[in-house]
Amino acid sequence: MAHLLLVEDDPTIRTALTRALGERGHAVASAHTAMDGLRLAVSEGPDLVVLDLGLPDMDGRELLRMLRAVSTVPVIVATARDEETEIISVLDAGADDYVTKPFSAGQLDARIRAVLRRGGEEAPAQALTVGGLRVDARSREASLDGRPLDLTPREFDLLHYLAAHAGAVVSKRELLIEVWQVPYGGADKTVDVHLSWLRRKLGETAQQARYLHTIRGVGVKLAAPGGA
Repeated sequence: MAHLLLVEDDPTIRTALTRALGERGHAVASAHTAMDGLRLAVSEGPDLVVLDLGLPDMDGRELLRMLRAVSTVPVIVATARDEETEIISVLDAGADDYVTKPFSAGQLDARIRAVLRRGGEEAPAQALTVGGLRVDARSREASLDGRPLDLTPREFDLLHYLAAHAGAVVSKRELLIEVWQVPYGGADKTVDVHLSWLRRKLGETAQQARYLHTIRGVGVKLAAPGGA
């Protein structure tokens, strides 16, 4: 169970989310203004803050900056503003994730759990090995059959997540939440493109897969050759 703080001025949304998140096992405190939200964030020490931007007394981005000055609590921004420049601005201001309205309580709960998992993760004690593939999160180095792989940061994160779940089918939605962290419009194609680039560096194609296997309509699975 997580202790959440919901800062939302719309009473209908605030009541519905408080009830729905409570039914999912969370303890939820709420505030309808930025200053009440700041006070509760400091006094109650929540595990995570869900923050609306359109607050009556102060723009949510200003509250986010004030929170970041006094706390490292994870913050998910939940708002109707969906412009890419707005998303980038909020993330640069210190938000950990961003979800646009309308959204379901289930979607928000998944984002909450993903952010809290990221905050609690530590680098694995040992590098991950799948067949001839080796992925070391501490050094952020990967190799295939002893040959170093020249990966971009995003390609490494994608490969590491799949290697950590080797043998399991991982959906694109899960990859968007766990690797990209901010899924919004058209991002499914982004996953496809990065998988294509990763396959190329692994010396394979979707039609002649060795490690990365697409499960049509479900997701992708990383497995050692002969073990798929």
